[in-house]
Amino acid sequence: MPGLILKFTCPDQQGLVAKISNYIADRRGSLTELHQFTDAQSEKFFARFEIDMSAHEGSTQHFIDGFEELGNALQGSWHFREFPYKMKTAILVTKTTHCLNEILNRASIGELPIEITSIIGNRDHCKHIAEMHGIPFHQIDMDGAQKEAGFQQIRQILIDEKVELSVLARFMQILPDWFCEEFSGRIMNIHHSFLPAFIGANPYRQAYERGVKLIGATCHYVTRDLDAGPIIEQEVKRVQHFHNTQDLIRLGSDCERFALARGIRYHVYDRTIIDGHRAIVFPD
Repeated sequence: MPGLILKFTCPDQQGLVAKISNYIADRRGSLTELHQFTDAQSEKFFARFEIDMSAHEGSTQHFIDGFEELGNALQGSWHFREFPYKMKTAILVTKTTHCLNEILNRASIGELPIEITSIIGNRDHCKHIAEMHGIPFHQIDMDGAQKEAGFQQIRQILIDEKVELSVLARFMQILPDWFCEEFSGRIMNIHHSFLPAFIGANPYRQAYERGVKLIGATCHYVTRDLDAGPIIEQEVKRVQHFHNTQDLIRLGSDCERFALARGIRYHVYDRTIIDGHRAIVFPD
């Protein structure tokens, strides 16, 4: 079914949904899904429209171009995406494989509309998984003085492969500021949600020793502020008194896998709108 996704943001005002819906209806588009949110504090309007274009006469591009007059009149910013589609995605890894396997599995069954262009690692621990799935694996040396050159290599890979989304699936390297800025809004990360309480090595051991009752994981967009980008999704699990450190690692890994998978899903289906330090998310 041919269709469009429209993400739209503008200052709040009366009749916004009606005006946009009328534009769609007047051109024989059919509105199949609508999510909207008005932030009373900032007086901003956010919305996601899913449009069936089966009955539309003329080109989809003409429909998109024609929206400019209305969008500008509403002082809005917007983004259209045609579907069906697959988003070109690169996965960056270091040693652990649970997040990588989760993404590969969900992509293989069609749950995530992504085309994995390559897997990039600063270690070779995940190379066999890439080879098993027939996906190119790029091993990039990032030790010591090689780090800056390594990120330049990764940048070139992302450009050459026309990557639209980069997923840090437990990629244990801090991204330089210039890299975060160049690919702003197109990199997401997963980390345990102990930060900043348990920083440094062995966070699950630290959490066990403190007797935490909840553990979790956070999927967020990457910014130059380490682990402080707009949050897309979070997952938590309760810790029982009989759980040891290995149990916490197991539960935490589950949280990481599920939060990251949902975060990717929301992004590739254009269900997120970045608004400053936070993300507006319209779940399905």
